[in-house]
Amino acid sequence: YDAVAADALASKYLRPYIGAKELLHSLPRWCLWLEDLNPADLSRSKVLRERVENVRLMRSGSKKQATVSIAATPHLFGERRALNVPYVCLPSVVSENRQYFAADYLPATVIASNLVFTAEDPDGLIFAVASSSMFITWQKAIGGRLESRLRFSNTLVWNNLPLPSVPDDLRQLIIAAGQGVLEARANHPERSLADHYNPLAMAPELLKAHAALDRVVDRAFGAKVPLRSNEERLQILFERYAELTA
Repeated sequence: YDAVAADALASKYLRPYIGAKELLHSLPRWCLWLEDLNPADLSRSKVLRERVENVRLMRSGSKKQATVSIAATPHLFGERRALNVPYVCLPSVVSENRQYFAADYLPATVIASNLVFTAEDPDGLIFAVASSSMFITWQKAIGGRLESRLRFSNTLVWNNLPLPSVPDDLRQLIIAAGQGVLEARANHPERSLADHYNPLAMAPELLKAHAALDRVVDRAFGAKVPLRSNEERLQILFERYAELTA
């Protein structure tokens, strides 16, 4: 990072790079994002030129044809997922011991790796639902595992989440409650997501914010009275799933 940052031309293309580990533990990681590379910068910067040439050589020498085929564009990532707008980000794998799934918002300048899932979320509904007890109960019940850890999947877990149509007034309450979770986290900006959601040390104000979120999300799934356990949530989830797939 220091060598690239010291280069006046290369430093223009430095972008934060986030995978699941970086997201959860607030770890710094960087990439050169050359989507809008000026070819003249490549000619004038030894740092850029060497980096891109090394990528070309690595790809050209690969035994995989798919890798060889992208050697012609060595300045570009093989897979480009940048949304160019602020987005909600979910790690692909989280600890099974956490009480809530740890999602967060990232600015458009942050490049997401293939170890996180991203989505545009302009009103905050995705973040709110993913941060609820109802969601992590569903994740633990039907999601995959990496060893014992929870492995999120957009197709298996998120696309099958049996959330019925939500009336607009309740939708706004859910969004506001999700914002309440973010505000509670903001009381301790020095903490990583892993610290915030340490099951033995969650801040009382964050627990309170999640409880408020759970009350409105539970209503959206059809709870008639306040729920006391995730076992009750699981029963409702499968009732909704049976109705929506009938």
